[in-house]
Amino acid sequence: MMNRANSTKSTRLWKPSLWLNAWLARRLPPSKQVTLAHKSIFILPTGFGLLWASLILLLFILGTNYQNNLIIGLSFLLVSLFNTCIIYSYKNLAGLSLTSSPSPQAYAGETLVFPIKLSSRQAQFEVLLSYPNNQVNVLKMIKEEPQVSLLQFKNLSRGRIFPRRLKIESRYPLGLCRAWSHIDLANQVIVFANPIESQSELSSLETDDISDTLDKGIHVQGVDEFKGLRQHIPGESLKQVAWKQLAQGRGMLSKEFQQPQGQPLWLTLDNLGSPDIEERISKLTWSIDKLSERGHIFGLVIGQHKIPPSDGESHRLMCQQTIALLPVRDGEIK
Repeated sequence: MMNRANSTKSTRLWKPSLWLNAWLARRLPPSKQVTLAHKSIFILPTGFGLLWASLILLLFILGTNYQNNLIIGLSFLLVSLFNTCIIYSYKNLAGLSLTSSPSPQAYAGETLVFPIKLSSRQAQFEVLLSYPNNQVNVLKMIKEEPQVSLLQFKNLSRGRIFPRRLKIESRYPLGLCRAWSHIDLANQVIVFANPIESQSELSSLETDDISDTLDKGIHVQGVDEFKGLRQHIPGESLKQVAWKQLAQGRGMLSKEFQQPQGQPLWLTLDNLGSPDIEERISKLTWSIDKLSERGHIFGLVIGQHKIPPSDGESHRLMCQQTIALLPVRDGEIK
Protein backbone atom coordinates (compact mmCIF):
# COMPACT_ATOMS: atom_id res chain seq x y z
CA MET A 1 0.00 0.00 0.00
CA MET A 2 2.86 2.36 0.86
CA ASN A 3 4.59 1.74 -2.49
CA ARG A 4 1.35 2.32 -4.37
CA ALA A 5 0.74 5.60 -2.53
CA ASN A 6 4.28 6.75 -3.26
CA SER A 7 3.88 5.79 -6.91
CA THR A 8 0.63 7.75 -7.17
CA LYS A 9 2.22 10.78 -5.52
CA SER A 10 5.22 10.57 -7.85
CA THR A 11 2.96 10.39 -10.90
CA ARG A 12 1.04 13.41 -9.69
CA LEU A 13 4.22 15.41 -9.22
CA TRP A 14 5.47 14.64 -12.72
CA LYS A 15 2.38 15.67 -14.61
CA PRO A 16 3.47 17.84 -17.58
CA SER A 17 1.22 20.76 -16.61
CA LEU A 18 2.51 20.82 -13.01
CA TRP A 19 6.11 20.59 -14.18
CA LEU A 20 5.56 23.40 -16.73
CA ASN A 21 3.94 25.68 -14.14
CA ALA A 22 6.78 25.07 -11.68
CA TRP A 23 9.37 25.76 -14.39
CA LEU A 24 7.62 28.97 -15.47
CA ALA A 25 7.39 30.11 -11.84
CA ARG A 26 11.17 29.79 -11.54
CA ARG A 27 12.00 31.33 -14.91
CA LEU A 28 9.29 34.05 -14.92
CA PRO A 29 8.36 34.88 -11.32
CA PRO A 30 5.27 37.04 -10.61
CA SER A 31 5.80 40.79 -10.99
CA LYS A 32 3.58 43.85 -11.38
CA GLN A 33 5.69 44.95 -14.36
CA VAL A 34 7.41 42.72 -16.90
CA THR A 35 9.58 43.63 -19.87
CA LEU A 36 9.91 40.83 -22.42
CA ALA A 37 13.46 39.74 -23.33
CA HIS A 38 15.30 36.64 -24.55
CA LYS A 39 14.68 34.88 -21.22
CA SER A 40 10.89 35.25 -21.46
CA ILE A 41 10.23 34.82 -25.20
CA PHE A 42 9.78 31.41 -26.80
CA ILE A 43 9.68 30.70 -30.57
CA LEU A 44 8.51 27.67 -32.52
CA PRO A 45 7.36 27.15 -36.13
CA THR A 46 3.65 27.33 -36.83
CA GLY A 47 1.80 24.75 -38.92
CA PHE A 48 2.41 26.93 -41.96
CA GLY A 49 6.08 27.14 -40.94
CA LEU A 50 6.39 23.34 -40.83
CA LEU A 51 4.91 23.12 -44.34
CA TRP A 52 7.41 25.76 -45.41
CA ALA A 53 10.27 23.69 -43.95
CA SER A 54 8.92 20.57 -45.69
CA LEU A 55 8.86 22.45 -49.00
CA ILE A 56 12.47 23.54 -48.46
CA LEU A 57 13.53 19.95 -47.80
CA LEU A 58 11.63 18.70 -50.87
CA LEU A 59 13.17 21.36 -53.13
CA PHE A 60 16.66 20.60 -51.83
CA ILE A 61 16.24 16.86 -52.47
CA LEU A 62 14.90 17.48 -55.99
CA GLY A 63 17.68 19.97 -56.74
CA THR A 64 20.47 17.66 -55.62
CA ASN A 65 18.89 14.62 -57.28
CA TYR A 66 18.55 16.33 -60.67
CA GLN A 67 21.62 18.57 -60.14
CA ASN A 68 19.53 21.68 -60.72
CA ASN A 69 21.28 24.68 -59.20
CA LEU A 70 18.22 26.90 -59.68
CA ILE A 71 16.06 24.68 -57.44
CA ILE A 72 18.86 24.38 -54.87
CA GLY A 73 19.25 28.16 -54.88
CA LEU A 74 15.50 28.55 -54.35
CA SER A 75 15.62 26.23 -51.34
CA PHE A 76 18.46 28.29 -49.81
CA LEU A 77 16.49 31.48 -50.44
CA LEU A 78 13.50 30.03 -48.59
CA VAL A 79 15.79 28.98 -45.71
CA SER A 80 17.17 32.51 -45.39
CA LEU A 81 13.64 33.93 -45.44
CA PHE A 82 12.64 31.49 -42.67
CA ASN A 83 15.63 32.54 -40.55
CA THR A 84 14.79 36.20 -41.09
CA CYS A 85 11.24 35.55 -39.85
CA ILE A 86 12.63 34.02 -36.65
CA ILE A 87 14.63 37.19 -35.95
CA TYR A 88 11.72 39.52 -36.72
CA SER A 89 9.31 37.42 -34.64
CA TYR A 90 11.60 37.81 -31.64
CA LYS A 91 12.14 41.54 -32.20
CA ASN A 92 8.38 42.08 -32.45
CA LEU A 93 7.97 41.10 -28.77
CA ALA A 94 11.37 42.02 -27.32
CA GLY A 95 11.26 45.20 -25.27
CA LEU A 96 7.49 45.13 -24.77
CA SER A 97 6.64 46.26 -21.21
CA LEU A 98 3.40 45.16 -19.53
CA THR A 99 2.12 46.62 -16.27
CA SER A 100 -0.97 45.52 -14.33
CA SER A 101 -3.47 48.11 -13.05
CA PRO A 102 -6.15 47.78 -10.35
CA SER A 103 -9.32 46.07 -11.56
CA PRO A 104 -12.78 47.59 -11.07
CA GLN A 105 -15.00 45.94 -8.47
CA ALA A 106 -17.24 43.13 -9.69
CA TYR A 107 -19.75 40.58 -8.46
CA ALA A 108 -19.79 36.80 -8.93
CA GLY A 109 -21.15 35.88 -12.34
CA GLU A 110 -19.92 39.07 -13.99
CA THR A 111 -17.06 39.16 -16.48
CA LEU A 112 -13.99 40.57 -14.74
CA VAL A 113 -11.83 43.20 -16.41
CA PHE A 114 -8.06 43.37 -15.91
CA PRO A 115 -6.48 46.56 -17.34
CA ILE A 116 -2.97 45.98 -18.73
CA LYS A 117 -0.79 48.93 -19.75
CA LEU A 118 1.58 48.23 -22.66
CA SER A 119 4.51 50.33 -23.85
CA SER A 120 7.49 49.82 -26.13
CA ARG A 121 10.39 51.82 -27.52
CA GLN A 122 9.70 50.52 -31.02
CA ALA A 123 6.58 49.82 -33.04
CA GLN A 124 5.22 46.28 -32.59
CA PHE A 125 2.53 44.67 -34.68
CA GLU A 126 -0.23 42.06 -34.37
CA VAL A 127 0.23 41.27 -30.66
CA LEU A 128 -2.38 38.95 -29.11
CA LEU A 129 -3.20 39.02 -25.38
CA SER A 130 -5.42 36.56 -23.54
CA TYR A 131 -6.02 34.68 -20.30
CA PRO A 132 -6.71 30.90 -20.52
CA ASN A 133 -10.14 30.08 -22.01
CA ASN A 134 -11.05 33.74 -22.43
CA GLN A 135 -11.45 36.28 -25.21
CA VAL A 136 -8.32 37.25 -27.16
CA ASN A 137 -7.43 40.95 -27.51
CA VAL A 138 -5.67 41.79 -30.79
CA LEU A 139 -3.44 44.88 -30.80
CA LYS A 140 -2.72 45.91 -34.38
CA MET A 141 0.12 48.24 -33.40
CA ILE A 142 1.86 49.25 -30.18
CA LYS A 143 3.76 52.52 -30.41
CA GLU A 144 5.95 54.42 -27.96
CA GLU A 145 2.93 55.97 -26.23
CA PRO A 146 1.53 53.65 -23.51
CA GLN A 147 -1.85 52.12 -24.25
CA VAL A 148 -4.23 50.13 -22.07
CA SER A 149 -5.81 46.83 -23.06
CA LEU A 150 -8.86 45.66 -21.08
CA LEU A 151 -8.65 41.88 -20.78
CA GLN A 152 -11.82 39.98 -19.96
CA PHE A 153 -11.95 37.05 -17.55
CA LYS A 154 -15.04 34.91 -17.00
CA ASN A 155 -15.74 34.16 -13.36
CA LEU A 156 -18.64 32.60 -11.43
CA SER A 157 -17.33 32.55 -7.86
CA ARG A 158 -16.76 35.06 -5.08
CA GLY A 159 -13.52 35.62 -3.20
CA ARG A 160 -9.98 36.47 -4.20
CA ILE A 161 -9.56 35.70 -7.90
CA PHE A 162 -6.18 35.24 -9.62
CA PRO A 163 -6.42 35.16 -13.44
CA ARG A 164 -3.26 33.04 -13.73
CA ARG A 165 -0.66 33.66 -16.43
CA LEU A 166 -1.20 36.05 -19.31
CA LYS A 167 -0.32 34.77 -22.78
CA ILE A 168 1.32 37.19 -25.21
CA GLU A 169 1.58 35.88 -28.76
CA SER A 170 2.66 37.12 -32.19
CA ARG A 171 3.01 35.51 -35.63
CA TYR A 172 4.41 38.59 -37.29
CA PRO A 173 5.58 39.04 -40.05
CA LEU A 174 4.63 36.09 -42.30
CA GLY A 175 3.08 33.60 -39.90
CA LEU A 176 5.97 31.15 -40.25
CA CYS A 177 6.96 31.38 -36.57
CA ARG A 178 4.98 31.81 -33.37
CA ALA A 179 6.65 33.88 -30.67
CA TRP A 180 4.95 33.84 -27.29
CA SER A 181 5.36 34.27 -23.57
CA HIS A 182 3.42 33.38 -20.39
CA ILE A 183 3.84 36.01 -17.68
CA ASP A 184 2.31 36.47 -14.24
CA LEU A 185 1.54 40.13 -13.51
CA ALA A 186 0.57 39.34 -9.91
CA ASN A 187 -2.86 40.89 -10.45
CA GLN A 188 -5.87 39.87 -8.43
CA VAL A 189 -9.32 41.13 -7.54
CA ILE A 190 -11.72 40.48 -4.67
CA VAL A 191 -15.05 39.50 -6.25
CA PHE A 192 -18.17 40.20 -4.22
CA ALA A 193 -20.94 37.63 -3.89
CA ASN A 194 -23.82 37.76 -6.36
CA PRO A 195 -26.43 40.04 -4.70
CA ILE A 196 -29.92 38.63 -4.10
CA GLU A 197 -32.63 41.08 -3.07
CA SER A 198 -33.94 40.48 0.44
CA GLN A 199 -35.20 42.63 3.32
CA SER A 200 -34.89 39.83 5.89
CA GLU A 201 -31.16 40.41 6.41
CA LEU A 202 -31.79 43.87 7.87
CA SER A 203 -31.94 43.69 11.66
CA SER A 204 -30.87 45.54 14.78
CA LEU A 205 -29.10 44.11 17.81
CA GLU A 206 -31.32 46.21 20.07
CA THR A 207 -34.65 45.00 18.68
CA ASP A 208 -36.09 42.32 16.47
CA ASP A 209 -38.60 44.76 14.95
CA ILE A 210 -37.38 45.85 11.52
CA SER A 211 -40.51 47.68 10.46
CA ASP A 212 -38.80 51.00 11.12
CA THR A 213 -35.53 50.00 9.43
CA LEU A 214 -35.61 52.92 7.01
CA ASP A 215 -35.74 55.42 9.91
CA LYS A 216 -32.64 54.08 11.69
CA GLY A 217 -29.00 54.87 11.13
CA ILE A 218 -29.55 57.89 8.88
CA HIS A 219 -27.97 61.35 8.99
CA VAL A 220 -30.01 64.51 9.55
CA GLN A 221 -29.00 68.14 9.75
CA GLY A 222 -27.33 68.88 13.08
CA VAL A 223 -24.23 70.22 14.79
CA ASP A 224 -22.40 67.05 15.87
CA GLU A 225 -20.28 65.98 12.90
CA PHE A 226 -18.70 68.04 10.13
CA LYS A 227 -20.10 66.87 6.77
CA GLY A 228 -18.50 69.22 4.27
CA LEU A 229 -18.77 72.54 2.48
CA ARG A 230 -21.52 73.90 0.28
CA GLN A 231 -22.31 77.13 -1.50
CA HIS A 232 -23.26 79.94 0.89
CA ILE A 233 -26.91 81.00 0.84
CA PRO A 234 -27.49 84.72 1.39
CA GLY A 235 -29.12 85.34 4.80
CA GLU A 236 -27.44 82.40 6.56
CA SER A 237 -25.66 82.94 9.86
CA LEU A 238 -22.10 84.15 9.48
CA LYS A 239 -21.06 81.51 12.03
CA GLN A 240 -21.39 78.88 9.31
CA VAL A 241 -19.14 80.69 6.82
CA ALA A 242 -15.87 78.91 6.04
CA TRP A 243 -13.57 81.90 6.57
CA LYS A 244 -10.38 79.95 5.87
CA GLN A 245 -11.56 78.91 2.42
CA LEU A 246 -12.76 82.47 1.76
CA ALA A 247 -9.27 83.77 2.55
CA GLN A 248 -7.84 81.23 0.09
CA GLY A 249 -9.95 82.75 -2.67
CA ARG A 250 -12.39 79.82 -2.98
CA GLY A 251 -15.43 82.04 -2.60
CA MET A 252 -18.18 82.22 0.01
CA LEU A 253 -18.81 78.70 1.36
CA SER A 254 -20.78 77.46 4.36
CA LYS A 255 -19.90 74.60 6.71
CA GLU A 256 -22.46 71.81 6.89
CA PHE A 257 -22.91 69.55 9.91
CA GLN A 258 -24.92 66.40 10.51
CA GLN A 259 -25.90 64.04 13.28
CA PRO A 260 -27.07 60.41 13.23
CA GLN A 261 -30.72 59.69 13.94
CA GLY A 262 -31.77 56.64 15.99
CA GLN A 263 -29.74 53.51 16.64
CA PRO A 264 -27.35 52.25 13.93
CA LEU A 265 -28.38 49.20 11.93
CA TRP A 266 -26.62 45.87 12.35
CA LEU A 267 -26.30 43.23 9.66
CA THR A 268 -25.69 39.78 11.09
CA LEU A 269 -24.41 36.51 9.66
CA ASP A 270 -24.13 33.51 11.96
CA ASN A 271 -24.17 29.71 11.63
CA LEU A 272 -21.52 29.84 8.91
CA GLY A 273 -21.68 26.09 8.36
CA SER A 274 -25.34 26.00 7.33
CA PRO A 275 -26.23 24.61 3.86
CA ASP A 276 -27.76 27.93 2.72
CA ILE A 277 -24.75 30.05 3.69
CA GLU A 278 -24.02 31.12 0.08
CA GLU A 279 -27.58 32.34 -0.40
CA ARG A 280 -27.44 34.26 2.89
CA ILE A 281 -24.12 35.84 1.88
CA SER A 282 -25.69 36.95 -1.41
CA LYS A 283 -28.64 38.52 0.45
CA LEU A 284 -26.24 40.23 2.83
CA THR A 285 -24.32 41.61 -0.16
CA TRP A 286 -27.51 43.19 -1.47
CA SER A 287 -28.34 44.66 1.96
CA ILE A 288 -24.91 46.27 2.30
CA ASP A 289 -25.20 47.94 -1.10
CA LYS A 290 -28.76 49.08 -0.42
CA LEU A 291 -27.97 50.63 2.97
CA SER A 292 -24.88 52.37 1.57
CA GLU A 293 -26.91 53.72 -1.32
CA ARG A 294 -29.41 55.22 1.15
CA GLY A 295 -26.64 56.71 3.32
CA HIS A 296 -27.43 54.62 6.42
CA ILE A 297 -25.03 53.96 9.28
CA PHE A 298 -24.69 50.21 9.83
CA GLY A 299 -22.38 47.63 11.34
CA LEU A 300 -21.62 44.03 10.42
CA VAL A 301 -21.43 41.01 12.73
CA ILE A 302 -20.06 37.73 11.34
CA GLY A 303 -19.83 35.10 14.03
CA GLN A 304 -17.46 36.57 16.62
CA HIS A 305 -16.11 39.21 14.22
CA LYS A 306 -17.64 42.68 14.37
CA ILE A 307 -17.17 45.71 12.10
CA PRO A 308 -18.23 48.90 13.93
CA PRO A 309 -21.08 50.98 12.51
CA SER A 310 -20.10 53.54 9.90
CA ASP A 311 -21.09 54.74 6.45
CA GLY A 312 -19.49 55.75 3.18
CA GLU A 313 -17.85 53.93 0.29
CA SER A 314 -14.81 52.72 2.23
CA HIS A 315 -17.08 51.12 4.86
CA ARG A 316 -19.15 49.44 2.14
CA LEU A 317 -16.04 48.01 0.48
CA MET A 318 -14.70 46.74 3.82
CA CYS A 319 -17.97 44.92 4.56
CA GLN A 320 -18.27 43.48 1.06
CA GLN A 321 -14.68 42.24 1.04
CA THR A 322 -15.08 40.68 4.48
CA ILE A 323 -18.03 38.51 3.46
CA ALA A 324 -16.58 37.82 0.00
CA LEU A 325 -13.47 36.28 1.58
CA LEU A 326 -15.39 33.92 3.87
CA PRO A 327 -14.35 30.27 3.30
CA VAL A 328 -16.36 28.32 0.76
CA ARG A 329 -18.21 25.27 2.09
CA ASP A 330 -16.89 21.83 1.17
CA GLY A 331 -18.48 20.66 -2.03
CA GLU A 332 -19.09 24.14 -3.39
CA ILE A 333 -17.59 24.85 -6.80
CA LYS A 334 -15.05 27.62 -6.51
